[in-house]
Amino acid sequence: MLGRLTRSEDFERVRKVGTRWRGRYCSLNAAKAESNAATTRIGYIASKSVGGAVQRNRARRLLKEAVRASVNDVPTGWDIVLIAQPSLIIEKARMQQVQEDVLWLLNKAQAQLAIIRK
Repeated sequence: MLGRLTRSEDFERVRKVGTRWRGRYCSLNAAKAESNAATTRIGYIASKSVGGAVQRNRARRLLKEAVRASVNDVPTGWDIVLIAQPSLIIEKARMQQVQEDVLWLLNKAQAQLAIIRK
């Protein structure tokens, strides 16, 4: 089950204590959830370096849809932040490309998170 990261304190905690992986169109930060919940919470960031409001909203929508399509590959019990990179808008990335990038990041993170759990 997926939840949402909404509080700035949660985003900051994931940034400080989490691990970061960078892909072509986005970056992924992941940290163990504070409570031992069976849900994973995901937050999305698109800064002004991505573009204006329209471009930032498009970037967030693409990331949300990519995660929704890859929901079975999302590890449980973690807080995840996906950060849109300017290349997502500059290169006019298609949904398939963003999904592949998010899936690659999730698989890379899940492999390393499995090591951290042990």
